[in-house]
Amino acid sequence: MSLSPLTPTDLKNADLILASASPRRSDLLKQIGVHFVIAAADIDESQRSAEPAIDYVARLALEKAQAGWHRHMPTIPVLGADTIGLWNSKVFGKPTDCDEAVAMLQSLSASTHQVLSAVAIVNEQRSEVAISKTSVTFRTISVDECLRYWKTGEPQGKAGAYAVQGFGATFVAHLEGSYSGVVGLPLLETQRLLEKFNVPTWQQ
Repeated sequence: MSLSPLTPTDLKNADLILASASPRRSDLLKQIGVHFVIAAADIDESQRSAEPAIDYVARLALEKAQAGWHRHMPTIPVLGADTIGLWNSKVFGKPTDCDEAVAMLQSLSASTHQVLSAVAIVNEQRSEVAISKTSVTFRTISVDECLRYWKTGEPQGKAGAYAVQGFGATFVAHLEGSYSGVVGLPLLETQRLLEKFNVPTWQQ
């Protein structure tokens, strides 16, 4: 991760800059064969008043990519991404403490929620954003389970207070849409954007 300008050495073997410190997004990009360098972008992630959830997640992804671009002024594209949970029109971001995580998980218990995951790519000519929508149904989760789950450390820093690729997978009764989008980077949409920006993947 870098918050200072990237050096030519940093960029020597990279085709893309990932404006995120998320290890999950790094793993997903590696999964599709992208050569990238990490340079996390620091932005205000607050939701604006009356801002629709889909506009909110798209804006954050784009602002992260733009922040990365303006900081480093690279010759290669910059990718930003963001993921949120949505339950009964309420946005679930990252919990700030145990009480908030338990409240989120209890809301999601025995119900279906949506996960919106946006990916944006920016270069010196243009920017594009793609969004993935996934429905996730949870089984019934007890308060004791929520508390034990919090103690694992996994809910911290996760939208909706769970990680579908970790222990949180045991809560999921049904998923319809993009599994990788719930993890944090929708690979179908990402692959399509990378092709538009001529970023090589496993297919090239």
